[in-house]
Amino acid sequence: MPEYTIEVTYHLPVYRHRTYSADTPAAACRLAVEDDEWTTGKFDHDSAGENYVTGIWEGADAAYSSPPIPVPSHFGETIQRKAAHFEILLGLLKMLVADRLADRASSDEWVERASWAVARGEAIIAGARDP
Repeated sequence: MPEYTIEVTYHLPVYRHRTYSADTPAAACRLAVEDDEWTTGKFDHDSAGENYVTGIWEGADAAYSSPPIPVPSHFGETIQRKAAHFEILLGLLKMLVADRLADRASSDEWVERASWAVARGEAIIAGARDP
C-alpha cells in the first residue's frame, strides 16, 4: 500500500490590546493596523482556524523532497475555496448580465457553467467535494 506525507496547517490568531490616541475611531483603527510592534501579542487558541491540507508527497517523510501531488480542492482552507470561487461566480454573472442587457438569451454553455458554479458553491458551503 502506498504511503503519503501530508502537511496539514491551521491558522492561529495572535492578538494584542493597545490604546491609541486619535481624532476618530477610523483613525485609531488605522494606527492599530499599521502598528508593527507585536512583542506583547498573545496566541488565541480558542479561535484557531480549521485544519486543511497544504501539501501531499508520495512516500514516507517525503515533504519537499519531491514534487508535490495536487491537493484535492475540498481539503483546502474553506475561506480560500470561497475566495477562489468568487472570481468564477463574478465572471459568470458578468456574462449573464451582459446577455440580459443585450436582450439576448444566454448560451447553453454559460447556463451549464453557471449551474456547475452553483453546485460547487453549495459544496464549498457544505464542506463537501467539488461536483
